[in-house]
Amino acid sequence: MDLSTMIPELLSALPLTLAITFTAIIAGFCLALVATTLRVRRIPVISNLADLYVSYARSVPVVLQLFVAFYGLPLLVILFGFEDFISANIAAMVGLSFYHGGYLSEVMRPAYLAVDRGQHDAADSLGYSFRQKIIRIVGPQAVHIGLPGYGNSIIYLIHNVALVMYIGAADVMATAHLIMERDYNQYQFETYLVLAVIYSLMCLIAWLIVRFFELRSPMLAPEAATAAPVKNVLMASV
Repeated sequence: MDLSTMIPELLSALPLTLAITFTAIIAGFCLALVATTLRVRRIPVISNLADLYVSYARSVPVVLQLFVAFYGLPLLVILFGFEDFISANIAAMVGLSFYHGGYLSEVMRPAYLAVDRGQHDAADSLGYSFRQKIIRIVGPQAVHIGLPGYGNSIIYLIHNVALVMYIGAADVMATAHLIMERDYNQYQFETYLVLAVIYSLMCLIAWLIVRFFELRSPMLAPEAATAAPVKNVLMASV
């Protein structure tokens, strides 16, 4: 088998890999937002449950979380009286969403706590509600602080998507193993090399997107504003 035959086969499984990744990114972000809010507000019992969820997501190996989702979700669905409709793809999305949400919560919470306490006090003195304080004052600063960690969490998620083959999801990695088995493992190096390029490109695109928003963060505006007068003084002195 040459690359002209192998690459189209691998790319045919790329849409499923991207679907699992995007679903986990969006659902995981929502879970992380809820978990972080509960952990910051310290609501009795509920905040403890959020801490337990984050501890589970960060402590249990990702492949084991996928197995829990794959074998546990059908039991949960049947328990509520519904017919089992959980496929490997759905289990992969749910398992990775829970993992990403817990991991991302440990990026959001430190970013929120890193905002100077004076900013919170200033918002409270203006009579802002918690929602208004987050949106107008604390949120933009926390986003700027947490963007690098958020980019890392997405890259880790892309890496872990390769594990969904163990529960039967036909992603790029699973397709690569099928190709190698079909060809009696004659082209292992070539196949893994193409896989490395695919995953590297996915991580590079994710990093570029996060970097784009990081460079355009409103928090960089004061630095640009103070740099301009210094530049003008240097030019005038020349």
